[in-house]
Amino acid sequence: MKQFLVLLLFLGTFTAFAQNPIDGNWKGTRETDNGTFEVNYTFKVEGNELKGTWKTQFGEAKIENGKVEGKKISYSISFNDMKINSTGELITENEIVVKNERGEMKLKRVKE
Repeated sequence: MKQFLVLLLFLGTFTAFAQNPIDGNWKGTRETDNGTFEVNYTFKVEGNELKGTWKTQFGEAKIENGKVEGKKISYSISFNDMKINSTGELITENEIVVKNERGEMKLKRVKE
């Protein structure tokens, strides 16, 4: 019984420190009238909350109102007096599809 409790405690501790598959650095591109637009995201999941940053050649912004529900995410970006609401879904461990009023973009995990 004592060994079982130790094993249970060990597994519980390991699970508490497990990284969410959405955590990490992601990169995507979108074609626009002005050429290719590159976007870099850094995502960090804390409970059901999505935190992180959005970075382009024009600047950087924090992710706002981020939420995680299983493999689905939602968040907002405020940039240049605009607010862009986006949703996304983890398709594989290395791909997220993000959608907003500007279209759809595939993000690929940046391997470090």
